Amino acid sequence: MQFSMIFEAQLADPTPERERRLLHDCVEQAVYGEAMGFDRVWAVEHHGLERYAHMSASEVFLTWVAAKTSTIRIGHGVVCMPFNYNHPVRVAERVGMLDALSGGRLDVGGGRGSTRMEMGMCGVNPSDTYPQLVEGLRFLAGAWQKEQVDWHTDLLDVGPAKILPRPVQTPHPPLYMACSKRDTVVMAAELGVGALVMGFAGPEEVKEMYDLYHATVRTRTGEKLVSTEVNDKFVALCPTIVLDDGPKALKIGTRGQRFFAESIAHWYGHGPVPREDTEDDDNIAALAKDKEDLVAKLNEANIPARPQDTGAFNAEHAYGTPQQAIEYVERLAEIGVDEVMCLIQMGTVPQEACMETIRHWGETVIPHFRAG
Repeated sequence: MQFSMIFEAQLADPTPERERRLLHDCVEQAVYGEAMGFDRVWAVEHHGLERYAHMSASEVFLTWVAAKTSTIRIGHGVVCMPFNYNHPVRVAERVGMLDALSGGRLDVGGGRGSTRMEMGMCGVNPSDTYPQLVEGLRFLAGAWQKEQVDWHTDLLDVGPAKILPRPVQTPHPPLYMACSKRDTVVMAAELGVGALVMGFAGPEEVKEMYDLYHATVRTRTGEKLVSTEVNDKFVALCPTIVLDDGPKALKIGTRGQRFFAESIAHWYGHGPVPREDTEDDDNIAALAKDKEDLVAKLNEANIPARPQDTGAFNAEHAYGTPQQAIEYVERLAEIGVDEVMCLIQMGTVPQEACMETIRHWGETVIPHFRAG
């Protein structure tokens, strides 16, 4: 099993000065992650989502991290693939450049960039997002298969042309896809790309997603595969804060998760701006109440309350001491998860708590799973 970290670059009380400090803090965490034995860092791509994600140019962030490290892999988790966000040729060029500069350390995930804010900013038609996501992945897989790319479909007309520079990893870096619901888990398996799965709902939901993914892998016909290089890796998110003081870690972690959950509700569900002055609140109770309120609203609208809708309000994660984190990760290991993707940097979590968490994972949690 491998271990990684994901960066949204979340920011409570945003100001330009705090934003700049945040970005450098994220780089510091990523570099420290290499020293502590993490295998990979992932960076999201979002646009205009203040507080929730200030990571709008993840290729620049990942390049900065790559220049300061030598072994840790760097991953787009994920590139917004609809063409008005990123034209497929530009994605391929950036992938080739970053893979070459990093010495072949790049992983690439694709996603829809599906908030109304982002689609409106970039002129993306919602109905185009899935077809262009799949087309973008196919194009990326084929960009270097021949000396020149000559690509002509109903969605994309390119070439004959050369995509330069060429990546170190041939024919392309490993491909992944963001998976927040069952339909996208099935799609990732059919396309032959790794699944980056939100794990907020807990191990039970992760297991259902894992079983669905691998059931689809076993029964797929191969006609939808985007590449000759198949990647059947299953990656699950793991929110975590680990400190010597377990109760303090729980308090900091659940406060950060509340900020994360309320940010999701704000940008994806038109909820209020996330609350920031929550240090003295019972954030576990607040998350439970928010879940109850959401379920009630869905019931009123005759909409089933699915785990992917309510999962962000589940506070039972790897918050506490190193031993408590080990016990949580053991549940993911029993499922068969290939990679645990740690969510540490949340909007209200101080830098010192992030760094101590990375240290505890590196000194205790990761070695526990590598000892065998």
